[in-house]
Amino acid sequence: MTRQLSASLISWASILEDGTREQALRTSEMPFIYPHMALMPDAHLGKGATVGSVIPTRGAIIPAAVGVDIGCGMDAVLTQWTKDDVAATGAPLVGLREAIERRIPLSAGGRNKALTPTAEERVGALATMAEQLEMPDPASFVGGWALQLGSLGSGNHFIEVSLDEQDRVWLFLHSGSRGVGNRIAQHHIKVARDLMERYFIRLEDLDLAYLVEGTDEFWAYVRALRWAQEFARQNRAEMMDRVVDAAASFMREDVERREEISCHHNYTEQERHFGQKVWLSRKGAIDAHEGVMGLIPGSMGTRSYVVEGKGNRDSLCSAPHGAGREYSRSRARRTFTVEQLEEAMVGIEYRRTDAFIDEIPQAYKDIDVVMADAADLVRVRHELRQIVNVKGD
Repeated sequence: MTRQLSASLISWASILEDGTREQALRTSEMPFIYPHMALMPDAHLGKGATVGSVIPTRGAIIPAAVGVDIGCGMDAVLTQWTKDDVAATGAPLVGLREAIERRIPLSAGGRNKALTPTAEERVGALATMAEQLEMPDPASFVGGWALQLGSLGSGNHFIEVSLDEQDRVWLFLHSGSRGVGNRIAQHHIKVARDLMERYFIRLEDLDLAYLVEGTDEFWAYVRALRWAQEFARQNRAEMMDRVVDAAASFMREDVERREEISCHHNYTEQERHFGQKVWLSRKGAIDAHEGVMGLIPGSMGTRSYVVEGKGNRDSLCSAPHGAGREYSRSRARRTFTVEQLEEAMVGIEYRRTDAFIDEIPQAYKDIDVVMADAADLVRVRHELRQIVNVKGD
């Protein structure tokens, strides 16, 4: 059910905190928003702009409204196996989890000691892309950026092995452009803020600082943005290759990739909406044009969804990107316990540590409510439940 919160803001969120509403309204009042902002069911407070918002702009882009993890998103692969095939191995799932953890660097500072042949090929293509875009050397943002390719990160990034409603095995992961994408974002957010100061443009929130189309600063950001989005896509592809390898080793059989889906949920593209070409920033939202396949993860310990877009015009053909936080990380750590986390993760193989308390399912919105709110945005094709979860500290 939609709610018209203002002339320039439409919401699909039945759970919406006052601070989140105020932040979204503030962004929607920027003079270059067209035709309106769309607030997704999983909306929650973010830096500058609300996470779970779809922001169409003409003649400008707000770098903080794209987000600092440029290109963050999801990849999934449907395999040939079923729950029974996994059970028939007779091997405990801890072996599969550890096989994945050996192949993929975890945590915020995790990076490869050396590149696989596929990673070398991807790094080469990314280096060529940077040259073609005439953007600064990615090493000027993060030295050794190439060694980040194929690494997970921390926070809500994860790798999962899941079963669908037919007990078929899916490989599922969530990550973005790692440290290099973050540095690119932070650099251009600062450039935008400096420009506001230079031209005496006063904003209620400095993180709404924007870059004006046609300026050198604008196009420098767009070029770097496109590169970071591709880095994120290749980072997930490299990780998925390694997850596939781990699964094949555990099952003693090569993986048949029967279906593959990849989607960003922190990015900007040019699209046409309501008769105008706009820069559409999806900050915590996925493309849900008619027939487009997407992925909506729940929280750690809950369900995830494979979906198909309905092309809802008012939502700017978008849908939520996950459950959305209800508790900040610090508040979650103060509120919940290791025992509650273990109870929530019964039946799922995961690394037991109190580092994951801030990712406990209770810290997120109820995924059932989010998906009910999204009923006119997507069709659910598959419902996935986890059997293995891998996260970084």
